[in-house]
Amino acid sequence: MLPRLAKSSVLQQVRGVSAIANAEPSGPSIKTSIPGPRSKELRQEMDIVHQTTSVRFHVDYEKSFGNYVVDADGNTLLDVYTQISSLPLGYNHPDLVKVATQPHLITSLVSRPALGSFPRTDFAGGISHALTSIAPKGLKAVQTMLCGTSANENAIKTAFIWYQAQRRGGLGPDALHLESCMTQQKPGTPNLSVMGFEGAFHGRSLCMLSVTRSKPIHKVDIPAFDWPIAKFPRYKYPLDQNAAYNKKQDQECLADVEAKIAEWKRRDNDVAAIIVEPIQAEGGDHYGSPAFFQGLRDITAKNGVVFIVDEVQTGGGATGDVWAHDHWNLSSPPDMVTFSKKLLTGGYFYGEHLRVKEAYRIYNTWMGDPTKLLLLEKAVEVIKRDGLIDQSRQVGAEFQKRLGELQASSGGKLDQARGRGTFAAVDFPSGALRDKFVDLAISNGLHCGGCGDRSLRFRPSLVYTKKHLDLTFDLLDKTLKQL
Repeated sequence: MLPRLAKSSVLQQVRGVSAIANAEPSGPSIKTSIPGPRSKELRQEMDIVHQTTSVRFHVDYEKSFGNYVVDADGNTLLDVYTQISSLPLGYNHPDLVKVATQPHLITSLVSRPALGSFPRTDFAGGISHALTSIAPKGLKAVQTMLCGTSANENAIKTAFIWYQAQRRGGLGPDALHLESCMTQQKPGTPNLSVMGFEGAFHGRSLCMLSVTRSKPIHKVDIPAFDWPIAKFPRYKYPLDQNAAYNKKQDQECLADVEAKIAEWKRRDNDVAAIIVEPIQAEGGDHYGSPAFFQGLRDITAKNGVVFIVDEVQTGGGATGDVWAHDHWNLSSPPDMVTFSKKLLTGGYFYGEHLRVKEAYRIYNTWMGDPTKLLLLEKAVEVIKRDGLIDQSRQVGAEFQKRLGELQASSGGKLDQARGRGTFAAVDFPSGALRDKFVDLAISNGLHCGGCGDRSLRFRPSLVYTKKHLDLTFDLLDKTLKQL
């Protein structure tokens, strides 16, 4: 039996609420250790029916609001991790809760459509309002998918389909291609590859693991394609004090990209696409410069390689723009931009030249979720109405300043403070010390998380304001002193 909502639930809180600030807790409140006794009980119950190896604690989503998450034991934490960077407006935003009560969302939920064959009558309008309105420069066509991994997977399939069509003079597959693919022979099953980068993360499907190099545990025991992995810049910070070193990093990495494209061509395994994150988030918040990414764009254009930008974690506004790649000011747009997380639904934008002409080549039963699209439509409206991208830019500038100051006063415990907007990270001397800090911060009421080997990452929502920033750094400073 489904539990009834408690009297203090968000559905009751939201009535008459005009702003997040009216419903948020006044601050963190810690009642037990985390995970507490109730979370531990729930994990034991869950372990009987479902894997729990990655579960940190159970959340009471009915009581979580704005920038605060409440766990099963009633502990209230300021959340700068926000479900691994996937809540654009924090928890239970009043406008989104209101949309969730509307008949068109309820029918989308109860009678979920197979969108590839039987879309809703309002689906095209939803796409236009939710996605086309924020489309990356130069890209208007979009394909929705379930999540970031499936977005990346189908973007790569689209790149392969286009690459093979170019080999056939722009034509679709002929009888020989159709027949030979059924026995996984040429020409229907070609030797093609996708280039990824050291430190990258693009998902955990079989295909995406072949371009992922963030953590060994993601890849071990899983077969992989023989695809090239190029070097990605590893900058020193502050940037203005390490310009020469960082420029050399760009040059070495771009040379490696060109060399590997040539090497795989000699192997008769053409690189059909390059997929790259604006910021290698899961891999440790590694950045590339605009010059590096312009170099990548030039190389892909010269070699006829599809340029895919994976904005699954960076898209949605945290970097001070809807799209992190806007900061590059490219001379020509990427061929594809994938998204999910803060944009609630998965999918990818693509250039018109990549439109697949045959049915069922890019297809699955759901091809996205219209309920998420309806929520995103309202989220985009709120983001524009409340100026949340500008707010993220302004709060982010202060965040970067304060993070640098925290590093300077840390006595060597912190290093390499970096970020763009509120999308930020800092390094510890070791992964063990970082993990100890995360546990201490959570016990102090700040929910944060790690990435890479030894980095602490910050992923607040777009409703994160100066007062939340001040509290964040009070808690960070308190935790550092306990370390």
